[in-house]
Amino acid sequence: NNDPDVKGKLAVYYPWNYNIRLAQHLIPATDLDEQISQAGKEASGTGNMKFALNGAMTVGTLDGANVEIRERVGAENFFLFGMTVDEVEALYAKGYEPKSYYEADPRLKQAVDMVADGTFSEGDKGLYEPLVTDWLNKDYFMTLADFSAYMDIQGEIETLYREPLEWSRKALLNVANSGFFSSDRAIDDYLRDIWETGPFGE
Repeated sequence: NNDPDVKGKLAVYYPWNYNIRLAQHLIPATDLDEQISQAGKEASGTGNMKFALNGAMTVGTLDGANVEIRERVGAENFFLFGMTVDEVEALYAKGYEPKSYYEADPRLKQAVDMVADGTFSEGDKGLYEPLVTDWLNKDYFMTLADFSAYMDIQGEIETLYREPLEWSRKALLNVANSGFFSSDRAIDDYLRDIWETGPFGE
């Protein structure tokens, strides 16, 4: 909010009591849906399907429903970043050292240092100290390992967003190819495969 380049153009809001009524307004108004959970954690659920059905482009990892969305809408219409499940498991097995990523990437170091020095906490350096300590020593979800790839894909996103016709074309392809995620199809699958019954009324 203090950056003159974006003040009045970009703001960050955290809506309280997020629910279906609020989602009905936010989801159709979304240009970019960020689904940035670590690959293999299945943290990415069905919200991203709702965004894709309503024309939002997705930036995400190969986690959860992101995998299905990317297959349906096409890899060229999905902003993929981050490690694969196999790469995550291999790094866990090898021994993950998050501090090495912090020391190797100036962008990452600057971001973490800003959290540590109180930039986002009105000068209170202790407020986020547990978070910074975790990032540099444990970082279970390997946030630091995926940071560079995330920053790189954001550059691609910014470039495409400057071409509104191409952005709109890709967004429309997301809508056109997301029919598989409709609730009608999901309910039919449940009736047939889970409950082993026919459509209602039969």
